[in-house]
Amino acid sequence: MATKAPPATAASSTWTDEDGVRQPGADAHAWLPGTNQTLCGLSLHRARLGRFPHVLWIDTLWLADTSAHRIVPCRRCVAAAGGRSGARRWVRVNPRP
Repeated sequence: MATKAPPATAASSTWTDEDGVRQPGADAHAWLPGTNQTLCGLSLHRARLGRFPHVLWIDTLWLADTSAHRIVPCRRCVAAAGGRSGARRWVRVNPRP
């Protein structure tokens, strides 16, 4: 059985760190690469979210706690990805909102 890749990040804003790497900013959502929606069911194109396949969702949660930049993780995505502990608890049944 194939294992699922950990979710990456999609966000409404971007900033560049001191190493020159793009980082997510403002409203951040969990996103599985290869799909066109976030874990909470929000369409990436319609919401104009930028994709950050190089930034894992767990790293975004850490950045939200420690960074000086404003990063607000989506609470539905936090629940769908398993919260801060990593255990998946909430599953979206119907993909359409």
